[in-house]
Amino acid sequence: MSLRDWLKNGWLIEHVTSPQEIADLLGVADRDLADCMVAHLSPDWKLTIAYNAALQSATAALAASGYRPSREAHHDRVIQSLAHTLELDPALIA
Repeated sequence: MSLRDWLKNGWLIEHVTSPQEIADLLGVADRDLADCMVAHLSPDWKLTIAYNAALQSATAALAASGYRPSREAHHDRVIQSLAHTLELDPALIA
């Protein structure tokens, strides 16, 4: 199934991005990657921050491909879209 199929299913919305939007998303990811390395944070909180970094990066890849997720299953769709946007193996994504 392609991203065009996802669009037909209502899982995605067409989106025109900008270099600034992509830079902002990746900036949040960079910040979160640095923040999750802080020593005094609990492992659960570090994982939450690292997850947000991954989510922002995947959102940037999806936006660069011309889409944004619909509200339903937003996080799952963004992460799963990496199979299409970055051509990652679904086993790696899982």
